[in-house]
Amino acid sequence: MSQRLLIILSALALLIGGCEQDPLVKRQVKAVAPMNQENTLLQIDKHISLTPRPEETFSFPIQLGEVGPADSLYSGQRQYPFYCMTLDAGLGQPLVDNEEGYGVPVYDGNEQIIGYSKDCLIRSRLDYYYAVTGDVDDDYAIKPYDIDNPPAKSSIAHIEVAGKLVPEIYRLERGSINRYVYHIVMLVPEHGLGNRNIKQFWNKKLLYQFKGGSSIGFRQGQIGAERFIGRRRSLLSQGYAVIGSSGNNTSYSYNMLLAEDIARRVKKQFTSLYGEPIYTLGIGGSGGALAQYLIAQNSEGILDGLMPLYSYPDMVSQSIFILDCDLLQHYFNITANDNDKWRDWEQRENIEGMNGINDFEHPYTFLVPLNQLFAGAWPSMPNGSSECVYSWFIASTFFYNPKQGYIKPFFSDDVKAQVNWTYWQDLAQIYGVDNNGFARTTWGNEGVQYGLMALRRGDISIEEFIHLNQYIGSWVPQDKMQKETAFTPLGMKFPLWLSLWSRNNITEPSPDIAKRKPADPEAIINGYRYGQIFIGKAELPILEIRHYLEDELNMHHTAASFESRLRIQSYQGHNDNQVIWISHKDYTPLREGVEYLDRWLMSLKASDDKDPVAAKPESLRDACIGSRGEILFEGDNVWDGEWNNRLPGECSKIFPNYSNIRVQAGGPWAGSIFKCGRIPVTSAIANGTYGDISMTPYLQKLTSIFPDGVCDYNQGDIARPDMGLSPMLHAKKNPKIRYSNQAQAK
Repeated sequence: MSQRLLIILSALALLIGGCEQDPLVKRQVKAVAPMNQENTLLQIDKHISLTPRPEETFSFPIQLGEVGPADSLYSGQRQYPFYCMTLDAGLGQPLVDNEEGYGVPVYDGNEQIIGYSKDCLIRSRLDYYYAVTGDVDDDYAIKPYDIDNPPAKSSIAHIEVAGKLVPEIYRLERGSINRYVYHIVMLVPEHGLGNRNIKQFWNKKLLYQFKGGSSIGFRQGQIGAERFIGRRRSLLSQGYAVIGSSGNNTSYSYNMLLAEDIARRVKKQFTSLYGEPIYTLGIGGSGGALAQYLIAQNSEGILDGLMPLYSYPDMVSQSIFILDCDLLQHYFNITANDNDKWRDWEQRENIEGMNGINDFEHPYTFLVPLNQLFAGAWPSMPNGSSECVYSWFIASTFFYNPKQGYIKPFFSDDVKAQVNWTYWQDLAQIYGVDNNGFARTTWGNEGVQYGLMALRRGDISIEEFIHLNQYIGSWVPQDKMQKETAFTPLGMKFPLWLSLWSRNNITEPSPDIAKRKPADPEAIINGYRYGQIFIGKAELPILEIRHYLEDELNMHHTAASFESRLRIQSYQGHNDNQVIWISHKDYTPLREGVEYLDRWLMSLKASDDKDPVAAKPESLRDACIGSRGEILFEGDNVWDGEWNNRLPGECSKIFPNYSNIRVQAGGPWAGSIFKCGRIPVTSAIANGTYGDISMTPYLQKLTSIFPDGVCDYNQGDIARPDMGLSPMLHAKKNPKIRYSNQAQAK
């Protein structure tokens, strides 16, 4: 029955797909350029923060009408294939750089191909934008300003500068640096239109805008001009200059070495034109927040302070539990489909750690019974969801399946077949490549006892615990992975996924135990040394802000803030330079945050010892913030909770925290163990790993599931290398007691 249905759906998809060609096909990359440039990859001994960066080789500034550098300064060879997005950015077609068919085609006015662009370069240019009058949302308040045909003066908003009302007009410079599109924007006087050098309204303070998103690389990216300006309009109107790049947008790459290289050069372009700022403050959310942490950890001279919004510590350590999500969903919906307990999302929460809500609507729940039917399981419609499902839906396919790649046709089928499409492949120059040509990966689940804390609490039985760990399995080796079965019939925007949870790539029981995957120590070592993993080294002023979104099952869970805090505490013994604000989702305390950071950075600039802890404003403290911007509670202990093995603080009571799958497996809240040390099951029983539960009668079964032992998280990450680092930032007061990251939590 399932085979017949698959044939019917395949025929339907082909029939409908043939009716209309996707317009992206016209710009499709159909050939992969050779990587034959000089390899500029920085060579690391201990840790990237100890490695000097090379002197700049390009003569900045890039002149208007000229092209910026294509090769990176120290982040390795150019990546191919590389999909150009200058058209998406409103900058026209990229410059032709070859006739061999590499990259995207470039057309003339008659739609004839005149050449190809593999590097997506554009000439630097100026454009102008203005804010419209009236009460308009900032995302829609910015419009292009044509110097030759200016808008009516009555349509331009005015703001007060130095006691005078002036039209709100912004100058935007764009061009390409390291093949990505850079942006430089500032408020300018009307009489300075057309003059690149005017900086009359600049307050000598610089913001570096980072942006988030999910990515597996191989695209240039773009940032809409109106949105880029609109998002920071309130700060631009105060005189701040704002810079950024599509290469500092994690929707296009999570290569943090490349991101640092780009940020350094974009800032160099700015300073070569306008001089050094008083300070440079990083700002940005999600992936744009973790980028700040990693650039601050790995380098000097780019950022002076951080404002991470909705942050994670880094991307790669989030993959530890993200890649567990689909394994668990496959287990709940297929393998253990006959256990009614798993239809209750609060019961699933006991295993997943992240929030689970019954009767929560998910737009793609119809795919679950369809896939159950294909897998030979009794179909049932889910009556709720969890963060694992709602926010990390098909994440394993996108990040980890080298045969899948992008759903949209950016690349031809022939090109798709030549590339391994994973997060790790995007960073193959850093993580290394295995004997089969695949990028080495940091993920593994050998020794992980899923649901261990639920067992200890009595939320699941011993039999359920054993069954879960016996059959959950792992991901097959990359060279054995298969492309997903998915169609987009009837004009659907999202595919009809027939291999949900990437179930065709999960290890099968052999004979009655599903094999686990080991983490690759070489990949982990390279991840640490090249600074792709946040180890807590961020000795700058930090104000982390996020909305509380747990009741929306949003991926930006509050626990991520405390992962970063635990790592900072572990590295330097305190977190006196990091403040956490969490607010009600109806209020964004961005203005207050920038004001505090401005005071902090100005005080630091004026100090003799340049100590961020000593320069911190006394009134800036951890806080939870209400829907009208009111401080609900503030102080050193307001965020205490299970993450630091303390009773809940006042803010934690209002905005409760959740954990994740590996914490529920007994792992640390810091979320930074890629490869656990293992001990025999007999030792785990003897040392109290299972709490008050007597597991001796099940010793033989557990040993057969874990023949090489179970995780002993007290050993830490056994693949973490010696990085030769010593903290430089001392606490303002007596060092705080280091918080335990072994807390047991829901």
